[in-house]
Amino acid sequence: MEQEKSTGSMGFFEHLDELRVRIMRSLYVFTFGFLFNYFVTTDYVMIFLRRPLFAIMPADQQKLYFTSLFENFLTHLKISGVSAIFLFSPYFLYELWGFIAPGLYERERKLIIPFVAIATAFFFAGGAFAYFILFPTAFKFFVTFGFDSDTPILTINSYYSTVLKLILLFGAAFEMPVLIGLLGYLGVIDAKWLRENRRNGILGISIMCAMFAPPDAISMLIMMVPLVFFYEATIIFVDWVGKKERLRDGEPGKAPEVRK
Repeated sequence: MEQEKSTGSMGFFEHLDELRVRIMRSLYVFTFGFLFNYFVTTDYVMIFLRRPLFAIMPADQQKLYFTSLFENFLTHLKISGVSAIFLFSPYFLYELWGFIAPGLYERERKLIIPFVAIATAFFFAGGAFAYFILFPTAFKFFVTFGFDSDTPILTINSYYSTVLKLILLFGAAFEMPVLIGLLGYLGVIDAKWLRENRRNGILGISIMCAMFAPPDAISMLIMMVPLVFFYEATIIFVDWVGKKERLRDGEPGKAPEVRK
């Protein structure tokens, strides 16, 4: 069954203007979230983020130091910004969907609520995975590595920068199955293509984990295992979507056409 795409065809400059408007709205929301977090939640977030480290350190060593006059202040600003990204991630995803929706079919444009909900859930799940699974293991390895006489002196900037980077990285990495599943649902890729490119997909995941995970094999594997699992689960999902589409179109023996 042929479906109609959005009737409001837009030219190139109209697309640019649409993008500008959505970026500006997102910046306004980010600014509000940044200010809210800075004045209300940042101290609580900092206490929360340091718990995995302090849990493996002796009581007399549970301190973070700053070595420059502005370090502590700038770290608070950084944490406020990242907190705003997480807090208002559903809105940012909504704006992203709103930008790409005019190029979709009417039935596909109605996926906005499932897309925002699932993408937000996976984004938070990635951050939670880093915090609850990776941090205790990786921090214990690095803090206790070496001799008993070695004492870690960690600065505020180095610690929180590492923590924030990993939380954002895992949050973004966990969006991979959402993106692949969406492309499969839209007919851009199919389960056969994903199976044929399984080796390349796993190789890409391995390279990404080696580049961005902490520099030890355990952390790399902790990041790699769920992503490989998500890749395999996405193949099952895309295959199920393809079968459902064939049944809906009354052609159970015909493979769905992949968009070019």
